[in-house]
Amino acid sequence: MTHVFHRALNKDYPIASRGDGAYIYDTAGKQYLDASGGAAVSCLGHSNQDVNAAIRDQLDKIAFAHTGFFTNPAMEELADFLIERAPDNLDKVYFVSGGSEAVEAALKLTRQYFLEKGEKSRTRFISRKQSYHGNTLGALSAGGNEWRREPYAELLMPVQLLSPCYAYRWQEDTESEFEFGQRVANELDTAIRAQGAENICAFICEPVVGATLGAVPAVEGYFKRIREICDEHGVLLILDEVMCGMGRTGTLFAVEQEGIHPDILVTAKGLGAGYQPIGAMLASKEIYDAIENGSGFFQHGHTYIGHPLACAASLAVQKYIERHELLTNVQEMGGKLDAALKTEFGQHPHIGDIRGRGLFRGVELVEDRENKRPFDPANKLHAKVKQTAMDNGLMCYPMGGTVDGRFGDHILLAPPFIMTDDQVGEIVEKLSRAINGSIAAVKGA
Repeated sequence: MTHVFHRALNKDYPIASRGDGAYIYDTAGKQYLDASGGAAVSCLGHSNQDVNAAIRDQLDKIAFAHTGFFTNPAMEELADFLIERAPDNLDKVYFVSGGSEAVEAALKLTRQYFLEKGEKSRTRFISRKQSYHGNTLGALSAGGNEWRREPYAELLMPVQLLSPCYAYRWQEDTESEFEFGQRVANELDTAIRAQGAENICAFICEPVVGATLGAVPAVEGYFKRIREICDEHGVLLILDEVMCGMGRTGTLFAVEQEGIHPDILVTAKGLGAGYQPIGAMLASKEIYDAIENGSGFFQHGHTYIGHPLACAASLAVQKYIERHELLTNVQEMGGKLDAALKTEFGQHPHIGDIRGRGLFRGVELVEDRENKRPFDPANKLHAKVKQTAMDNGLMCYPMGGTVDGRFGDHILLAPPFIMTDDQVGEIVEKLSRAINGSIAAVKGA
């Protein structure tokens, strides 16, 4: 009997008793390799003693001081750390408790920015199909994850959803990758002109799409065209790096690999690596100055923003990653994981695509490799893979609805930055068993 309102009400969960590096252990003593970082959170693994010490040290000083009354050294230092390394135009950081809160803050800041400028008609946002930006109502409105949106559709604000830059599925045979990227990017220009630029606040998207598509990066040139379109129409560009940022793709900010800058960037998950709940919104100096020189007050807030313990933990995480040059390991191990996945699954009859950057990798499952036909969603293949992997001592992040919200299955991998060569082999071996066993069960049903 449990009094906890769990995510799934008809499931018995193992009880996590401790963590050690890349592994989690349950109360029965079973070991699980955390190849997904939970949900791309535990980038530093579990029980890092430097981070634990930083939390204890902060706790001995002060656990909480409401930001309506005080600032605190941990928050100030973490903001300095991030801005020193962020794209040049980003100048201020607003700390929250997670990714959904960060997206909500970004949407509201965008609206207030235009109000401060006297552009009151700008009320609408544009996003992409098969995106995911969080589970609060504003963030859910901005996302294109149909499974999560469906129960609350009548409560959501209207947001136009454009095509994702998903070359495996939607690039035409007559197009080069670049031409495909320009075509789908230009949908933004068409949408803005149709609605009227004077009515649009921002375009929001993920540099590498995470949960809903499974580690799909954009093709070369896509984001440069998106930036041009936003600039032409005076529309802000919000980049959601909640899952793909903070080193996950091999650079501290995923957008570094696109050669552009956002007006607002949101991050979470790997920011604190799970040691404390934290997220952040980074805003440009231009946006900040408009608020400062206008009303002087951001009309938004939560009780736990800038929490000293969360900021101290996050700062310790980021300093550890930098001090130990773990982003170099992300690049090296990411390449090895990609190569191992392609060796194991490159000719697999039911693996359609292997993709991603750094230690952010996706594998798309198909019933027919030649025509890319997905499995019947009634099979719930992704759920079978997750459970079979857990039975084999592997944590991965499968999801369904990859193609259009209903059809398609993929597996997302986001192992910790500390992973080793041996763990690359362990991931691929256990994942292969989970995939093949689950497909066999589906085909034999």
